[in-house]
Amino acid sequence: MSFFSEFKAFAMRGNVVDLAVGVIIGAAFGDIVKALVDNVMMPPIGYLIGGIDFSSLVWRIGDPAIAKDGTITGGILIKYGLFLNTLIKFTIIAFAIFLVVKVINRMTRRQPAPGEMPADVKLLTEIRDLLAKDKATPTA
Repeated sequence: MSFFSEFKAFAMRGNVVDLAVGVIIGAAFGDIVKALVDNVMMPPIGYLIGGIDFSSLVWRIGDPAIAKDGTITGGILIKYGLFLNTLIKFTIIAFAIFLVVKVINRMTRRQPAPGEMPADVKLLTEIRDLLAKDKATPTA
């Protein structure tokens, strides 16, 4: 089997195509959730915590120097406030996705409809019954 035919067989498998569709839809859903978090959920949270902006929190390592234009330069900045913002957003996004998945699971949960037995189960049941019948009949 050639390399290209092997690749084609791999790429055309149902799981790979399903995964690709899932990634594309997931990226689009990620944009929707990001917009929801940034524009709908974060403003009230910011209001509740008193308008604290974590993004300005930094830890400076080394000696700072003041440039002629008044900006502080020198040293290394560890911007842990941006990390806190990202962590808060991640928690909110994870919770929102959890709620969406929970609702989808509740909507798609179905009880199996009573119906006819599958053919293999029916055949096995008949074989079992025949074997039981043969054991019950005395042999001479």
